[in-house]
Amino acid sequence: MRFKGKNVVITGANGGIGRAAAVRFSGEGARVACVDLVKDDLSDLIDEITSKGGDAIAIESDVTEDAQVQEYVGKTIEAFGSIDVLFNNAGIEGLIAPLEAYDEEIFDRVLQINIKGVWLGMRHCGDTMRQNGGGVIINTASGAGLMATPTMIAYGASKHAVIGMTKTASIELAPAGIRVNAVCPGVVNTRMMRSIEEQSVPEDPEEYVKAVSERTPLGRYGEPEEVAGLVAYLASDEASYITGASYVIDGGLVNA
Repeated sequence: MRFKGKNVVITGANGGIGRAAAVRFSGEGARVACVDLVKDDLSDLIDEITSKGGDAIAIESDVTEDAQVQEYVGKTIEAFGSIDVLFNNAGIEGLIAPLEAYDEEIFDRVLQINIKGVWLGMRHCGDTMRQNGGGVIINTASGAGLMATPTMIAYGASKHAVIGMTKTASIELAPAGIRVNAVCPGVVNTRMMRSIEEQSVPEDPEEYVKAVSERTPLGRYGEPEEVAGLVAYLASDEASYITGASYVIDGGLVNA
């Protein structure tokens, strides 16, 4: 029970990785605040956790709105008393399109959620962690933040930014006892990947799956639970000397 008595906030909790992380943290003893854009979408996740004896709450929030981020922080503290871990995981993929054809409104929305949302989470959770003497922040970046991503200019740019913000925040928050790291998943079996597959090869999305799996040295997609395991490690005391790092979990794809 590495997280017994700890309080964890997870944004993007209704996504594949967010859900897996919520179940993982709860299974290791944490109280979990599950944050997403539509609270009702989290009801089955909360039921799953509480049916196993866990403690979890659902909070509706738009992570791009400062007041709403402050609200999810406040509601978590009201319910649990403090915040020990933030898994800053909310994000969207946007379009698959060449840069000259990319829709401006969608471009802006991707950057708002994937960059501003991460910053606001660090800003307000970091503030309460500072008051409590420390904490851990894990940001969801991507292998796309470490390489070129043709036809995904907004997503790639946003994930490069997350890695940069992680490095900066790790230096600024270290004196307060707050560690900040990022995880960089590759292709993972989630709804986001279904969208990317369908946009990339609409006539046969399975062709995309096959091609990317063949490019990946381990020969397959990752599973959300595998990413959740890395997140839990980085949040634990076993990673107490790790900060400012970006951990790739992609079956070797970035190096292929």
